[in-house]
Amino acid sequence: MDNKTNILLICDDKSLAERLAKKLVFMRVGDSVKISDYEHARRNIQILVPELVFVCEHAQKVLTLNLISDVVENDLDSSVILLVKNYDSEFILAAYDAGITDFSSIEAQNFELVIRAVNNLKLHSVKYLEQRNKKLLIQHGIIEELTGFYTARNAKCVFENEVDDNLIKSGVFIAIEPDEKSKATFSIEKFACAVKQSVRSVDLVSLAKGAKFYLFLPYELEAGALTVIEKIELNYGNGFRLKAGITEIAGKSFERIELEVLKALSEAVCSKKSYVFVKEDKPATLDDWLDDENVEKNYKLFKQVFNKKLEKVIAPVFYRLQKAYEEKLFGTQIEQYTEEEQCVFLLKNRIHESCLKIVYPGFNKIVIYITHAGLDSPEDKEISLPLSKVTPKELFDIVESFIKEFKYTSID
Repeated sequence: MDNKTNILLICDDKSLAERLAKKLVFMRVGDSVKISDYEHARRNIQILVPELVFVCEHAQKVLTLNLISDVVENDLDSSVILLVKNYDSEFILAAYDAGITDFSSIEAQNFELVIRAVNNLKLHSVKYLEQRNKKLLIQHGIIEELTGFYTARNAKCVFENEVDDNLIKSGVFIAIEPDEKSKATFSIEKFACAVKQSVRSVDLVSLAKGAKFYLFLPYELEAGALTVIEKIELNYGNGFRLKAGITEIAGKSFERIELEVLKALSEAVCSKKSYVFVKEDKPATLDDWLDDENVEKNYKLFKQVFNKKLEKVIAPVFYRLQKAYEEKLFGTQIEQYTEEEQCVFLLKNRIHESCLKIVYPGFNKIVIYITHAGLDSPEDKEISLPLSKVTPKELFDIVESFIKEFKYTSID
């Protein structure tokens, strides 16, 4: 927050306003609380440019709601707190619809009003920072200004960073566009508003080539994707309809995901279907013959499979978990490396040292040795895992469990 904070208290009851103003006791010399009646509220807001506006409930509640709407629409940098005489739930909900950020009773204790003021001033600072960062992203072409969506050229980078930084292992990726009838009256501004009303804060939305749009919904399945699509259509209104291609993200590169959803979307557009969900066939890979007892085993192929697992599974999982935990395990050094014959994930601090070592013995399996050294260390383990079971999810769970064992037994 700045050194000076302007607060405006709008109230038509002068004695009540003075009593409320005395409750807003701030320690900083620069802070100021000004009082205004409803009639001169607009002029005083323009003069003071307050960060925070307290609005006392008027005898005619519609005047209060109109004033709140006016402040929210015309003074974007101001946060509004409603002060009520009685807890009328319908009125308070209507005030939230009009744009208040918080509410309290006019009989609230001094400390409660101060806490609410401080919390909303912090919120004001966060909003200011968010607007500044958004402007910077727009200037660098990462976010498209009109819609607020990520630009098409940055969709891949944003998706990969989100997945890697948050260790997201599942979710759905969707490509959408209006159907032929809806394209005739399509409004990009209205569509952007409908999308923002329909997705969660963790979901990603980006533009795509050819007037298409991408949605990434972490940890959702087909049903969740259909729910979001239906919400977008309802929020847009006027019989608006979408065509969609949907696929799950697990274990796939962005290039493969994009290819799948665009192909599925094309199939939906060329048919009467509103959406096409990509069905996963069992992949025909080297893993298919590993568990087949009727196939003569070729140990050169075993080695090829292990090398592939080393490149595509073990090394990425080790790297992602190191990045995820190196700032969470205070006072702990994390080392990891992968070689042809063994792979090591090492954790050590002042009193403990734990090692997870993956060894390839030359057969259709790997052996994972987990050893701990230090006071009250967990028991050592040995896990034998068939090559066909060396998947990102399986290995991720094993290594993360190892890290958590170290974390919870190495606390001073």
